[in-house]
Amino acid sequence: MKKVFWFVLTLALVLSACGAPAPVATEAPAATEAPATEAPAPTEAPMAEPFRVAVVMPSATTDLAFGQSMYDALVRVQEEMGSENFEFVYSENMFVVDDAAAAIRDYATQGFDLVIAHGSQYGSSLQEIAPDFPETSFAWGTTVDTFGLPNVFAYEAASQEGGYVNGVLAAKLSKSGVIGVVGPIETGDAKLYVDGFKAGVLATNPDAQVNVNYIGSFSDVALASEAATTHISAGADVLTGSAQMVVGAIGKAEEADVLWFGTQSNQTSLAPSIVVANQVYHWEVVLKQIIALVQEGTLGGQSFTANLENGGEVIEFNSDYALPDDAKALADETIKGVVDGSITITLP
Repeated sequence: MKKVFWFVLTLALVLSACGAPAPVATEAPAATEAPATEAPAPTEAPMAEPFRVAVVMPSATTDLAFGQSMYDALVRVQEEMGSENFEFVYSENMFVVDDAAAAIRDYATQGFDLVIAHGSQYGSSLQEIAPDFPETSFAWGTTVDTFGLPNVFAYEAASQEGGYVNGVLAAKLSKSGVIGVVGPIETGDAKLYVDGFKAGVLATNPDAQVNVNYIGSFSDVALASEAATTHISAGADVLTGSAQMVVGAIGKAEEADVLWFGTQSNQTSLAPSIVVANQVYHWEVVLKQIIALVQEGTLGGQSFTANLENGGEVIEFNSDYALPDDAKALADETIKGVVDGSITITLP
């Protein structure tokens, strides 16, 4: 037993002298990086809201006259700015002023950027409504009167200019020397056009007879037809007129093979065989200026005029009508003279 004890003790001492085995060095675990979290995708800047326009007009967008001239201009603005940047809505055939006023007020409450009262008969209504919506911009025509309100723009057409050109050409083409005019109400751009047309006729042929008949309505097609028939019976071989009611007069002119000169919109499609030329309003020339001002923070207080010089009025000739070269040259010279000021239009 003692022998076993001493053997075990001796063995332990020997092993101790030799030293315990060195610990095996283990490599510290590599530090693991926290999994990279993906940076949030950059958020797209919110798209700017489109510029929103509402227009109230007394006639239809397809009247080939006053209403369509504004509708077509808004379409051209939308094509230029893009539908994502420009939107418009309209109320047409608002010939009852009280109904139009209600529509204007309703559009203002909906937060449109610009509300257009496209008719001089809406002036008194707009004068009452605009102060109730100081953050909304309004425009109306045809006039230059802003009522001194900071959120009302006004626009007009110098329609006597195109009227003068049409009158010069009418006098040149007339064989009878009798020319008839079917006017609506003696006011606004309609009166300017009629007066300018008459001045152009008489400047070209002082001996011409210009018969003017104001029927007292912008929309009464039947009365316009009657007035045209009266003019034709009196020997007129050329007619013109203004406002949406002229479709009746154009129909009578076509039946009698009497020449027609249009204004406000291009009326060639109504009677391609007898329409010679049209003074066409391009309201986009005015609208783009107003829109730019509103976007900059100016809501009104300024007036604008569309004319031959700035492209707000354009004489569009009917390509289907065989206009003699000398007559076309005279018309072109007249346009140039009106634009450069060498022709002065004297109105009564």
